[in-house]
Order: sequence, then structure tokens, then C-alpha cells
Amino acid sequence: MTVKLHFEKVVYMTQREDEISGGTEGQNVSFTKHIGTSKKVTDHLANQRTFLAWIRTGLATITVGFVVERFGLLLRELGIKTGLAELIPAHYSSFFGVSLTILGVVMMVVALIEFLQIRSSIDSEQFHPPATFSVILTILASLIGTLLAIYLFLTG
Repeated sequence: MTVKLHFEKVVYMTQREDEISGGTEGQNVSFTKHIGTSKKVTDHLANQRTFLAWIRTGLATITVGFVVERFGLLLRELGIKTGLAELIPAHYSSFFGVSLTILGVVMMVVALIEFLQIRSSIDSEQFHPPATFSVILTILASLIGTLLAIYLFLTG
């Protein structure tokens, strides 16, 4: 009796798959269209993945800023203890560390704002990707990187 029920279930599932595929043998038709996954869902999931990537980048930037600032503090302490404080010029590592930390926080806040704006534009089906966040972030990161390179060149 159970074998017959299992066989009937397999036959039903096969027939159901044929109905879903709609007789599109040999054609590349997305299975997700047939099971009810809308384009909006995939767009929202992509938006969320992008948001989480920006959050990870912001946290990494904050972490690097913290390490840069603490390393400068270590260098100042070593200079005071060894009497080399006069030889070591004013350290700008605090400035760079705090700048990187602030950049990371700004990055996460702007990422949240972008996420919410993109979410509403996907729902209204009027999505146009903004470029301002990317441009401003690139300019700020390049400026901090250039200043850090100049500092390392002058003190190294």
C-alpha cells in the first residue's frame, strides 16, 4: 500500500513539474519565474547584500583607524620612555586614526540612507542608481590615503 502511495506521489510531482515548465523543453526559462519569485525580491536581496558589504567596509575602516591611532600612541610612549621624544616629530597618527574612524562611521550612516532610498525606489519601480555616495567616498578615502602617504614619506 505504501509503495503505491509513493508511486502516485512521484507521478503527481512529475506532472506538476511538467505543468510548471509549461512545455518549454530545450528553452532557457528561469525556474524562479514559475515558482513565484518576483524580480523585486531578487532586487531587494541584492540591495541588502550591498548594504551589508558597506557595513563590513565601514567596520574595517573603523578598525584600521583605531589601530593607526593606537600605534601612534605606542610610538609616543616609546619616545618618552627612551628619551627620543625630541627626535620624533609631532605624530599625526591620531589625526589619521580619528579621520579613518569618522570615515567608517559616515560610510555606514550613508550606506543605511542609500539602502532605504534604494529600497523605496525598488518598490516604486523607479530605480536609478545614485553615484554621489561612491564619488564622495572615493574622494575622501583618496584624500586620507594621500595625506597618510605624505606623512609616512616625511617621517620615514
